[in-house]
Amino acid sequence: MTTLIAAPVDAAAELVTTPRLMLSPRAITRSYRALRAALGDVTLYYAVKANPHPAVLAAIAEAGGCFDVASPAETGAALATGADASRLLSSNPMQSRPAIRHHHAAGIDTFVVDSLDEAHKVAAEAPGATLLARLATSGAGSDWSLAGKFGADPAEVFAILDLAPQLGLQAAGVAFHVGSQQREPERWIAPIDTAAGIFTALREHGHRPWLLDLGGGFPASHAVPCPPLAVYGRTIEAAVQAAFGAHRPRLIAEPGRALVGDAGVLEASVLGVAHRAGRRWVYLDAGIFNGLTETLGEAIHYRLRTSATGAPAAAVLAGPTCDSADVMYRCVDLPDDLAEGDRVWFAAAGVYTTSYASAFNGFAPLRTELTDTLPCVGCSRPTPWPAPRWRCPGRRCWPPSGRPRTTPRCSASPVRPGSRRACCCRRFWAASATGSDGFAPCAW
Repeated sequence: MTTLIAAPVDAAAELVTTPRLMLSPRAITRSYRALRAALGDVTLYYAVKANPHPAVLAAIAEAGGCFDVASPAETGAALATGADASRLLSSNPMQSRPAIRHHHAAGIDTFVVDSLDEAHKVAAEAPGATLLARLATSGAGSDWSLAGKFGADPAEVFAILDLAPQLGLQAAGVAFHVGSQQREPERWIAPIDTAAGIFTALREHGHRPWLLDLGGGFPASHAVPCPPLAVYGRTIEAAVQAAFGAHRPRLIAEPGRALVGDAGVLEASVLGVAHRAGRRWVYLDAGIFNGLTETLGEAIHYRLRTSATGAPAAAVLAGPTCDSADVMYRCVDLPDDLAEGDRVWFAAAGVYTTSYASAFNGFAPLRTELTDTLPCVGCSRPTPWPAPRWRCPGRRCWPPSGRPRTTPRCSASPVRPGSRRACCCRRFWAASATGSDGFAPCAW
């Protein structure tokens, strides 16, 4: 169940054309500083694919960040900020030869690969380059798994790095990615431990690896609660100390969502409402193909706010195109008076929205508007972690105590947990107008 926050619409909203992504560069700077503080000496390489808007890249560059690029276009965009090529990392583990040559000619020195064939390609097209070998992970605990397509087993990672000097490349170390929107900090422990074993084997064979790439996965503030970033930092630091000891490598990471996600709010309008087979369908002018791709399979559950004020009632939330796959959520509580022209806001939509958006079916891709004032979506007080574990009897979520729970923030009226809050038997409780455990406080 996706979280709903009801609020009155501003009269000025009537003049706004939707859909649009409202993006705050100042919020990006705050997020960058927060993640830097949480991760300590880890160098941050922003994953440009998350949102390549020039204002995003400029904010990262001005904050002192580096860039994780995957294509010549992303390389050009990062360099356009004035950043030196030494601050760029080519992390795409399977690229064309022209792309590798382009990166190398632009001055990029470090490449990530996950196969022996790719190592040979890098050696031919970027002689003398520095090599990271990508280790496979399960993706467990993440909302958007990257397992399967990427990564080699430990034996092949060792083989790649052991061969690198013979190919004229520098064997730098190991990279991995635990999956996007990773909710469980402990998922970094196993790959860190495996990487340490590979480093030990490399040293025994005369190599001197020095670099560990922790990948991305650090979360934004979506509906399913995640631990504070400080917990991720403490967990990773403890794992590195335990696994590497006196042989501590240089640490880097490739965050995207944690840096820019909370800096954006997607605003959409209701095109219409239909009732069929006992279900209410709400259609928006934003959907799977023009901004909300990460709702495929309901992988990412955004926090929502609407301009309507009616009682929450179950609905199917769909996009504007003529493709039947254009359905974001099949079980979401929305105000029963939501109607054509009303607004719906999606929180933490700063990443993987505009960068995925297409012009399918003739609908314009999501556009970006820069602002220093983002609407508050899902305002709540911060709460200690871990959040309570919720049980879901049937289609209703209740706190473990089964007692009503209220909070004065964001709503004048209390809401009973479970009351008209169908959660489709997910293991979390989405409090409607009250805010809920695990949500970030409004800081815009």
